[in-house]
Amino acid sequence: MLMMLSKADTYVLNKTTGMISATLSPIIRIMQFPAQMVYLGYEKARDIIKVYSQNKQLREENIKLMILKNKVRTLEAENRLLGEMLNYISLPEAAYITAKVVAEEGDGFSHSLIVYVGDENRVYKDQVVMSDESVVGRVENVNGKYARVILITDINSKIPIIIERNRERAILSGDNTLIPKLLYTSLSTDIKEGDIVVTSGVAGVFPVGLPIGTVKNISKEKIEIVPMADIERLEFVKIVDYGIYHDVMNFSQENKEK
Repeated sequence: MLMMLSKADTYVLNKTTGMISATLSPIIRIMQFPAQMVYLGYEKARDIIKVYSQNKQLREENIKLMILKNKVRTLEAENRLLGEMLNYISLPEAAYITAKVVAEEGDGFSHSLIVYVGDENRVYKDQVVMSDESVVGRVENVNGKYARVILITDINSKIPIIIERNRERAILSGDNTLIPKLLYTSLSTDIKEGDIVVTSGVAGVFPVGLPIGTVKNISKEKIEIVPMADIERLEFVKIVDYGIYHDVMNFSQENKEK
């Protein structure tokens, strides 16, 4: 009898609870409606404030860009006028071809690539080879439809560079690792981690100002440079023809022979 009474009480309790829940659910939903509306209104207002803030920032940036654009136009006009007054002959624009990497030579003796250049007749020794953003090497030689590229990490690679921040000069030397080093720098040289390294234009192989990498680690023994390009994952490279630099090299060579 006690067991039956206990079962009966549980049934009655569950039944009663279900009826109360069914009765109160619509009332609870109605009571929650104002709170939900306040929350949705708050979210909407926050989104509007965020959009307004972004629009304000974009307007400020747009104004800065317009000012910069006007300055650039002014400088272009001044340069054009000065060029006409001085009878200045501008340098030829660079041209380039895109070459596919077909083989890699990475061992203890060299870091180089073999690239397919097709029937291009404007590819020659010492042309600059770049990734999308920075220098990765130079053309070592051309054999038919293929060219060998010496990477900046190769032990035979020596590139005159300058520190973009303060124009300090040095030589970037590969050592067959992924991190080339700077040579011929004094202990008092003002070089800091994060400084950008660019070509100096000395020796006539690389034009001035081409980006190479950033300073990573400085110690008494060495200054390490991290290339901007991912040397290990190059699939395509740009072989750049600056024209005038090739002519300068030929001119210098002819003078030496004379």
